[in-house]
Amino acid sequence: MTHNQFSDGCAFVNGDYVPIAAAAIPILDMGFLRSDVTYDVVGVWNGKFFRLEDHLNRFEKSWNRLRMSPDINREGIRNVLIECVRRTELQHAYVNMIMTRGISEKGNRDPRLFKNRFYGFAIPYVWLARIDQQAQGIHLVIARQTIRTPTRAFDPAVKNFQWGDLTQGIYEAYERNGYTVVLPDADGNITEGPGFNVFAVKDQALRTPASGVLQGITRQTVLDLADEQGIPANASRLSADELRAADEIFLSSTAGGVIPVTTVDGQPVGNGNPGVITEKLRKRYWEAHDEERWTTSIDY
Repeated sequence: MTHNQFSDGCAFVNGDYVPIAAAAIPILDMGFLRSDVTYDVVGVWNGKFFRLEDHLNRFEKSWNRLRMSPDINREGIRNVLIECVRRTELQHAYVNMIMTRGISEKGNRDPRLFKNRFYGFAIPYVWLARIDQQAQGIHLVIARQTIRTPTRAFDPAVKNFQWGDLTQGIYEAYERNGYTVVLPDADGNITEGPGFNVFAVKDQALRTPASGVLQGITRQTVLDLADEQGIPANASRLSADELRAADEIFLSSTAGGVIPVTTVDGQPVGNGNPGVITEKLRKRYWEAHDEERWTTSIDY
């Protein structure tokens, strides 16, 4: 049997497809040096991309927001992502698209003169929390020592690598025996966590923070599915106290879907088990991955 050199992942770098272990970017790329970069992540499940066009829409909006002008068009990006997955032969994959400012020529610091660079890769599917952890629910910590970067400093709707605040929050979660963290803003309202949005269920209705957050594709999927199921849902301000008082809490992320939270700051959420609405939406979320309206099949 022939060994597939891309079985652990495939990357698109400088116009070539390479095994993930061989993928590298130039050390002078401003994506590395200055975190001058945007990216997006789309999941593949059962050999199908989930909401690929929505991820591409957000990616395009992000690079335009950062005033980037890639030398590859949207169709080209789509084809690269599909080819990366095809070469890996992975049925379940985590697929990343990245746009960087690029490399300065002769030390020029004018961002208008940089040639922007596109990278992409596909690796085995990444879980924010494993299935067995989700069955029990995870312990969420609301950060006390760190706040989310203010939106006037950097727009969180542009997916980015500026994770200094989120990383400090993760360390705080570990110090307080938590699994992960959600950060408040300067006014004490809940925003988001490292790679996920947050939902609270109170009196059979969903709430998710409206500001200071990435407009997550999984977040939107949850809102769409809630509407289908007749579950009231809205995006609005959500205080830390309101989150702690929720009947149910869950996270939403491409890296794991709908993820139950059963403990916040050491205290049980509801009865301490994943809630009925959470489990209903979690089930529908994975069912939707086989629905033609939201999927793009890969020809392996």
